[in-house]
Amino acid sequence: MSFIDKQARSLLLAEIVTGLATTFRYMFKTKATINYPYEKGPLSPRFRGEHVLRRYPNGEERCIACKLCEAACPALAITIEAEPREDGSRRTTRYDIDMTKCIYCGFCQEACPVDAIVEGPNFEFATETREELFYDKEKLLANGDRWEQEIAQNLVAEAPYR
Repeated sequence: MSFIDKQARSLLLAEIVTGLATTFRYMFKTKATINYPYEKGPLSPRFRGEHVLRRYPNGEERCIACKLCEAACPALAITIEAEPREDGSRRTTRYDIDMTKCIYCGFCQEACPVDAIVEGPNFEFATETREELFYDKEKLLANGDRWEQEIAQNLVAEAPYR
């Protein structure tokens, strides 16, 4: 730039005018922020949040104790113990997930042949102690009961890509 151009820009405050124009342009557009605790943005159907154990519509738990999710977990966060029932089927007696170890990779969900373990849409599960992040079977089933409708919708939306 020539000396005259620099002096003219400095005298006319071109940078400030350009900055103010940008400010006014964005001032009248719709806002991109949301009021988080009261408004929530959309989540992808593939979002991986808090783990849940699902039930069949008749109320029976889906997990057949095949232990594929335990084997697929790279963080070794899942512990399963199983025993046969009177009718010959095998069900879990203990299903624990250490959420402090979990890396939310989704391998457990992909390994499960009956969609028993799923990572649900809940991302608000902060706790005050580490012990609250050790999920047992009862807590996982309670999560499944709470989020079943959204999980079923997400699985239907995701089905063509599985």
